[in-house]
Amino acid sequence: MSEVMSANDDELDRLRAARKAEIQQQLESQAEQQMQSEVQGQAQSQELSALSEAMKIILAPEARQRLAAVEMTREDVALGVKRHLVNLHQQGRLEIPINDETLKAVLAQLSSTRRESTVRRI
Repeated sequence: MSEVMSANDDELDRLRAARKAEIQQQLESQAEQQMQSEVQGQAQSQELSALSEAMKIILAPEARQRLAAVEMTREDVALGVKRHLVNLHQQGRLEIPINDETLKAVLAQLSSTRRESTVRRI
């Protein structure tokens, strides 16, 4: 009888150790994912602050206001415009500061890829 209890105890210890190792691996995996997420968030935050600083240099005040208004409604479009303007500035293809009219043209150019919709009356 004690041999059966001993075998059961050994098997139970083995199952506990396996479960403990599995839980430890899950915790390590979750910690790694959280750390990667924090690093990505920090990198994105740094990029956004660098873009905002660049916009202070590149855009005239009225153009910054327009871009802020666009950002309120279409954050993805505003981010694309900011990146585009920084790239143009780095390439030296941009006269700074950009006024409101020039920003309107850039917005129209980047938005022209959207499908135009028209209403036809019958």
